[in-house]
Amino acid sequence: MPTLTASSLVPSSFRDLPSVVWTIFAGTIVNRLGYVVTPFLVFFLAARGVTGAETSYVLGALGAGNLLGPAVGGILADRIGRRPTMLIGLIGASAAQGALFLAPGVWTMAAAALLISAAGSTVSPAAYALLADAVDSERRRRAYALFGWGVNIGTAVAGVLGGYLAARGYWLLFVVDAGSMLAYALVVAVRLKDPKSARDRDDQVGEPREKKDGIGYGVVFRDRLALLLLPLFGVQLFVYSLTEVALPLAVHDSGLSPAVYGAMAAVNAILVVALQPFATARLSTFPQLAVQGAGGTLIAGGVALTGLADGVVGYTASVVVWSLGEVVVAGIAAGVVANLAPAHARGRYQGAFSWTWGLARFAALTLGVAMYTTLGPSVLWWTALVAGTAAAVATAALTARVNARTAHELAA
Repeated sequence: MPTLTASSLVPSSFRDLPSVVWTIFAGTIVNRLGYVVTPFLVFFLAARGVTGAETSYVLGALGAGNLLGPAVGGILADRIGRRPTMLIGLIGASAAQGALFLAPGVWTMAAAALLISAAGSTVSPAAYALLADAVDSERRRRAYALFGWGVNIGTAVAGVLGGYLAARGYWLLFVVDAGSMLAYALVVAVRLKDPKSARDRDDQVGEPREKKDGIGYGVVFRDRLALLLLPLFGVQLFVYSLTEVALPLAVHDSGLSPAVYGAMAAVNAILVVALQPFATARLSTFPQLAVQGAGGTLIAGGVALTGLADGVVGYTASVVVWSLGEVVVAGIAAGVVANLAPAHARGRYQGAFSWTWGLARFAALTLGVAMYTTLGPSVLWWTALVAGTAAAVATAALTARVNARTAHELAA
C-alpha cells in the first residue's frame, strides 16, 4: 500500500516550485479569506442609511482605487522593493477598513473605500514581480497559476464565511477583512525577503538600466509587443469581468432569487479549485498564447451563452463553459508579461498588467452595465462573444513574436 506523504498531496504541476511561491500562495489564501466586506458593502451602506444615489459614489471610489493602486504599486515594487510595497499595501488597506466602518458620512466613506482599493491593489504587482524573481521563465506560468488557485480557494471560502458573518453583524466583516490583511502582512514580514535587486546586479556589470529607463512607465510604453498584448488581455479580462456584473443582472431579470446567483458562484469556485491544478499540468507543454486563445474563446462563448439561458439549467451550463475557460488560461497572461519584462522593470510591467485588470473591471461595472440597461442584454452578449473571440485569436497570433522575444532575452 503506497505511503501518503505531504508531497503526494501537492498537484504534480506545482511540486518543484520554491518556498517563496508557496509562502505567497498561503498568504494569499489567508488574505482572500478576508475579502468579505465588498460583496456585502451595498447592504452595509443601506444599514447606515446611505441612499442608492449616494451608494454609487462609494462604489465608484472603490473602482477608482483599483486604477490608482496598481500603477503606484508597480513603481514602488521596482523602486523600494517587493516586500516593503506589499507591507505598505496590506497595512494601509487594513487601516482603511477600520476607517470605512467608522466613517461618519458618505464622503468619508468614499475616501475610505478609495484607500481600501488603492492600497490593496498595490500588493499584486509586487507579489507578481516577486514570483517572477523566484522562478525561471519555464515555471512562471505554474507559479502564477498556483497564485490564482490560492485566490480562488480563499474567495470560495470567503463567500460562505461572509454570509455567515453578515447575519451576525456587519462589524464582523470588517474585523475579518482587516485581520486577514494584517495576518498576510505578518507572513510577508517574517517569511519573505526581497531578492538581490536589479540595480545591484547591473552595477556589477555596468551602468544600471534604470538610468536609461527612468522610474516611471516609459519602459513599458516603449515596448511595442507589450502594448499589443496588454489591450488584448484587457478585452478578455473585460469579458470575464461581466460574469461578476452582468450575470447577476441576468439572473435577477429572469425572476430568479439571489440564491441562484450564489449557487452559480459556487459552481464556478468548485470547478476552478478542483480542475485548475490538473489543467495546468496537462497544458503546460503547449504554446502559452495558443492555450490563452483557446481559453479566452471558451470564456467569451460561456458569457455569451448567458443570453440564451432562462432558467437554472441554462445558467449553470453557461457558468460551466466560462469556468473551464478560466481554468485553461490560469497564470498565462501574468507569466507572459513577466517573461517580456527586463529584470529591473518587472514591478512596472506587472503594475501595467494589474492596471489593465483594474480598467477591465471598471469598464465592466460602467460600460457593461450601461450597455445592458440601455442597449439591451443581447447587444452586450453579442459584444462579449465577438470582442472576446477576436481578442483571443489575435493573442494566439502573437505566439511567434513572443517566443522570439523570450528566446532573445534568455540568450542575452
